Amino acid sequence: MANKTSQHILGTSANLLGFCLFVITSIHISNLETTFIIDELTSIIAAILTFSCIFSFASLRSTNEKREKHLESIAAYLFIIALTGILIVILLITLNFIN
Repeated sequence: MANKTSQHILGTSANLLGFCLFVITSIHISNLETTFIIDELTSIIAAILTFSCIFSFASLRSTNEKREKHLESIAAYLFIIALTGILIVILLITLNFIN
């Protein structure tokens, strides 16, 4: 197992997926009409994190070193996209509470 980051991406993506599901549930419980964008964006981020988990897990289980590195790279790119999305969601939630 040559990869160093897949195991960290897998655990962190799973934790952030839980955060996204918590945000979605909180929005649905609050019944706020103005949070539609936040709800949709969080759902998309949850899907990206799920794919990041899948690619990271596949990287850990791969026996082909070239495929392992390729899967790990995909997982890392998906993870950074999801992190950027989470930052946007946090900013939108903050702006929603300020207004």
